[in-house]
Amino acid sequence: MDFAHAERALALQEQLTRFMDEHVYPAEPVYARQRREGDPHVVPAVVEELKAVARSQGLWNLFLPDDTHGPGLTNLEYAPLAEITGRSIEIAPEAINCAAPDTGNMEVLAMFGTPEQQERWLQPLLEGEIRSCFGMTEPDVASSDATNMATTIVPDGDEYVINGSKWWSSGAMDPRCEIAIVMGLTNPDGPRYAQHSMILVPLDTPGVKVERDLSVFGYHDQHGHPEVSYTDARVPKDNIIGQEGMGFAIAQARLGPGRIHHCMRAIGMSERALELMVDRVRHRVAFGRPLAAQGVVREWIAESRIEIEQARLLVLKTAWMMDTVGNKHAQKEIAAIKVIAARLACRVTDRAIQAFGGAGVSGDFPLAALYAGARALRLADGPDEVHLRAVARLELAGREAFGPPIPARDGD
Repeated sequence: MDFAHAERALALQEQLTRFMDEHVYPAEPVYARQRREGDPHVVPAVVEELKAVARSQGLWNLFLPDDTHGPGLTNLEYAPLAEITGRSIEIAPEAINCAAPDTGNMEVLAMFGTPEQQERWLQPLLEGEIRSCFGMTEPDVASSDATNMATTIVPDGDEYVINGSKWWSSGAMDPRCEIAIVMGLTNPDGPRYAQHSMILVPLDTPGVKVERDLSVFGYHDQHGHPEVSYTDARVPKDNIIGQEGMGFAIAQARLGPGRIHHCMRAIGMSERALELMVDRVRHRVAFGRPLAAQGVVREWIAESRIEIEQARLLVLKTAWMMDTVGNKHAQKEIAAIKVIAARLACRVTDRAIQAFGGAGVSGDFPLAALYAGARALRLADGPDEVHLRAVARLELAGREAFGPPIPARDGD
């Protein structure tokens, strides 16, 4: 495994770091103030300003391996760039048009969309003109099982009729959110992994209603995570993505890259938390000496650095495997890093909060919001337990390839 980057990728890292230093970090307090003073779900003006600067510098759609709409980076080349944006998770990903759930939705449309769907929805998403949401998780069923859905997509003449309720439809509170990709049952009596389909549902369709926004540990982000109901919502049959019964397969194709993108950004979140902790303990004095002189604090710093490096290496290995052998053969690594990266961000941010004391849980510093996002990441795109189950299943299946277990020795 060679993790060395080509000159182009290294140049983009330097360019993005400079963009963060010169534009994004100074914009953070401006963003917070504009959200307080305006509609909390309307994008603050400073974000659109950042998008214009980023696009003029070529820092746009970096996540897409297709070079038609961006630089055409590999997963391995994109990893450090996503990490850098994770340091300012609220605004940096959107500033370069690499924010979830739009990234995953764009990938779905690029891989499975018809030319008409791509022209109508993919193109404005690539241009950063609209936002989108993804309707998969449901309030009335255990959605850790991706095949466990109650929402129905029923054909009726030239249309499909959608009925059901989705929540954690991230992005749907944003007035710029115009389209939802909804997953539901089209053939409930068919084979388990061929019962579901994905369909494009414009949010202004009659019968679609954003019911309420959901907070995350009391935080309401700008794009929102609302519950959305679909009551006899009718869309043309041309809105189906791929074919009927492909929903589960499309979901797996979408969630693999989406998961590793979350993990890449989680490394950046952890680095930001560690950086804040180190700066705080070097200058904060208690009991006659800097907190950095306390053994327990040094242990927090050392463990955080070690854990970040470990997680980053697994992220890079996973990205390298996705590039070289494909997502299917990197299933175990994708599942493993999804567990590790989210837990890492929680641990490092928790230590930083402890080092800050009462200030750490206040709104004066980004740590409380970082922790809320990190803890939610242990559920987003599948809870830890689902990914651990997948790792165990793949490990056990791999062991079978080596034949029966070695018999015990006499006396064992």
